[in-house]
Amino acid sequence: MSEEPNEEPKTTSYDIPVSAHLKDFIAQDWDPAPPMPHPARTDGTTWTSARRARTSAAFAGELIVVPAGAMKVRANDTDYVFRAASVFTWLTGETAEGAVLVLAPTATGHDATLYLRECAPAGELGYFASRDGALWVGNVPTPSETQAVLGLTTRGLAELAADLAPWREKEVALLAGFDPGVDALLPRGSATKLEQVLDELRLVKDDWELARLQEACDATSRGFADVVRELPMLLARGGERGERWLEGTFWRRARMEGNDVGYTSIVGAGAHATTLHWWRNHGRIEAGQLLLADMGVETDSLYTADVTRTMPVNGEWQPDQLKVYRAVAEAQSAGIAEVKAGADFGAAHRAAMWILADHLHSWGILPVTADVACNEDTEAPGAGLHRRYTLHGTSHMLGIDVHDCAKARSETYHKGTLAAGHVLTVEPGLYFQPNDRTAPPELRGIGVRIEDDIVATDGEPINLSAALPRDPDEIMSWMREVQNTSAQA
Repeated sequence: MSEEPNEEPKTTSYDIPVSAHLKDFIAQDWDPAPPMPHPARTDGTTWTSARRARTSAAFAGELIVVPAGAMKVRANDTDYVFRAASVFTWLTGETAEGAVLVLAPTATGHDATLYLRECAPAGELGYFASRDGALWVGNVPTPSETQAVLGLTTRGLAELAADLAPWREKEVALLAGFDPGVDALLPRGSATKLEQVLDELRLVKDDWELARLQEACDATSRGFADVVRELPMLLARGGERGERWLEGTFWRRARMEGNDVGYTSIVGAGAHATTLHWWRNHGRIEAGQLLLADMGVETDSLYTADVTRTMPVNGEWQPDQLKVYRAVAEAQSAGIAEVKAGADFGAAHRAAMWILADHLHSWGILPVTADVACNEDTEAPGAGLHRRYTLHGTSHMLGIDVHDCAKARSETYHKGTLAAGHVLTVEPGLYFQPNDRTAPPELRGIGVRIEDDIVATDGEPINLSAALPRDPDEIMSWMREVQNTSAQA
C-alpha cells in the first residue's frame, strides 16, 4: 500500500537529509496544492455499479477485496508505468495506483468502499520530501472528488488496515499478487474463485464497453495511417531501424488519444514478419518488403484494440506476396463469418484453417489435403501438418485486456458457445520461414497476418476495425491516399 500523509516521507539512501530549520521553513506560507481533476468518465458509473452487483451475487456473505496494484521498481530510482489490474478498473472505473476496492457483506448483498491514496497537504514534510508526494509525482484527486465522479463511497487508504483487521484470520476472496501490502493484511485470501468468476462475468461486453472498444479501434486506424504516412520518408532515408521509427509513430498516436498501446507493438518488415511475436523492432525498412504491423491503442479507460495489417512497403504487391495475402484474406473472411451467437468459439479457427490448408495443399507445400490436415483427431496421420505454416490460433477474447478473460474456465471460453456481446479477434496468418526447405524458395521469408476485432451478435458480426481496408487493391489505394494527403499538407 502507498504512503499516507502522517507517515515519514518515502526517501532513498541518496536523498539529501532535511534539517530542522528546513522543516520549519517548509511548513510556512503555502496555498493549497493545485487540484487534480479526476480523469475517469462519469458515463460509466451505471455500468460499474451493475458489475459490482453481479459480483456480489456470486459471493454472498464473503468479503471481496480487489486492489488496483502497486508500483513496480525499475532501475532503483524509477518505476514502471503503472497500469491498474483489469478487473479492478472493470469494477470501479478507477485506474489509480494503490487503490483498493472492498465489498463488505451485508444482509442484502455488499457495501462497496474504495480506498485511495492521499498526498500530504502543502506544508507537511511529505509534500516536499516524499517521492510519492505531490511535488514529485503530481497531486491526486481527493477521495471526495473521486466519490463524486465514480459514485462510490471512498475512504483514505490509511484506514484500510483497521477496516480489514476483523477479517485477518478468515478466508476471503482476494485478488492476490497485485499489492503485497494488501496481501499481508489478509493472509488467508484466495484469488482462485474470484479471478475465474470475474473473468467469466467479463466475457460478454456491455454497451459501454463496446463503445470504448470502438473508440480504441478508431484511434488504432488513425495510428496505422500515421505509420503509412511515414513510409516514403523512411525509404528515402535508407530505412535504417525503420521498424522502430514506425513503432514510435504509432505509440505517439496511442498516447495522444488514449492511455498507451494495449501491448508491445509488433512491427516486422521482410522476414521479421515470420516471427510471431517480433518485438525487437530494430530492422530496416526496404522497398519490396511486406510490413506486418500488429498494434492497438489502449483507451484511457483501458479497453484496447488488437489489429494487424500486412502491406507492401512501397505500395505495390509482388506476385508471390499477393498470392499469400489473398489466401490469408480468404481465410479471415471465412473465420469472421463464423462469429455469431450460438456458434462455438472454435468455429472461426476451423473455418480459417481449412482455407489455409487447402491453399497450402494446392500449392504443393502441404503433403495432405485440408480435410486430413484439419482432422480434429490430432493423432490421425497427417492431422495438424498445416500448423507448421500457420503457427497460432485464430481467435482470442478482447476487451480491457488484449487477451481478455484468461482465467475463465475452458468450458465457458475455448470450448464454449459464443453469445451476443462477445468480442474476439480473427487473425489467421501464413508464415514461411526463411530457412524452411519445405517452402518454395520464392515464398521463404514471407509472413502475412490479417487481424480484426469482431463482435458476435444475434445477426451479422460487427467488425469494429473495418475502417482499415483488407482487400489488397483497397490497401494500395488507401496507402496512396494517405501519403498524397500528407504530401499536400
